[in-house]
Amino acid sequence: MLPKIQGQAVGRKENLASQQIVEDHLKNILKKQENQNYKAWKTPYAPKNPHSPFGDFPREYLPKEKANQQKVIEPVHETSQNALITNKYQGTHQGTGGRTSSQLQKKEEYRPAPPKAGAYDQRTISVSDFRRYYDRGDLPIKVDHQGSVNRILWKISPEQLDYHHYLPIFFDGLREKMDPYRFLAILGTYGLLENGGNKILPVIPQLIIPIKTNLNTRDPSIVEVQLKVLQKLVLSGEMVGEALVPYYRQLLPIMNLYKNKNSNLGDFIEYNQRKRVNIGDLIQETLELFEQTGGEDAYINIKYMIPTYESCILN
Repeated sequence: MLPKIQGQAVGRKENLASQQIVEDHLKNILKKQENQNYKAWKTPYAPKNPHSPFGDFPREYLPKEKANQQKVIEPVHETSQNALITNKYQGTHQGTGGRTSSQLQKKEEYRPAPPKAGAYDQRTISVSDFRRYYDRGDLPIKVDHQGSVNRILWKISPEQLDYHHYLPIFFDGLREKMDPYRFLAILGTYGLLENGGNKILPVIPQLIIPIKTNLNTRDPSIVEVQLKVLQKLVLSGEMVGEALVPYYRQLLPIMNLYKNKNSNLGDFIEYNQRKRVNIGDLIQETLELFEQTGGEDAYINIKYMIPTYESCILN
């Protein structure tokens, strides 16, 4: 029989969406000291917003400045004169200059350093289905602006929703970096997991692709949110942890990549522990929850994908 899961930080109530908003404001304040502005969505990896709810305007209706900014950069081809003119001296030792010889040792050719593998580089973030559905008004949620902390207001009770349709859409929206998409996706996912009950287990196979897509962005803020949602997912119902075991090969490679990403500060204080945004610690917590809720085969499957993981039950 598996040991009882100890009370962890995932059990306490935390508003993850509001925490992301506060973090963005804090980073913006710190960036202003360097005369810069921080916008989480203004990165070369985040998807661009359309010009209107109906899509982008035609190029002929755009101002010249914006039209030039959207110009597609064509690949640079060799257009030098030597590349365009055919050399008529194709024979051996035939050229415009004389043959020379030298006793000096030949200079070694320049060899550039091998490129970086880029295993930890961020990937381009594709547009989520959540944004498309929300822009069309197909999601039964809206922002409730009462009080000092925003909340979400369900137009239909979560218990009455079709989880096969809505839960994968909300999981897909966890990689959004712009509000209100990010705010609604996080709180909506938590609301569905808290009220889902037995409806969550049959939807697990449909959640694998959104979870894998979110983790493969390799964006630290997105990975942190996805790990916390995974912890909430395995605790949301019975047999959910065991249902995830066959999909470890899709979920655990990114965790193996970031498992040892910790801040070695010596005797200094790491304030990320209070915010729970340390990726290494979150991965360790998530793997332990997977092992405790995944049944007898969970540990051997985790060990196969992450060889450095040590059991929290057997040891």
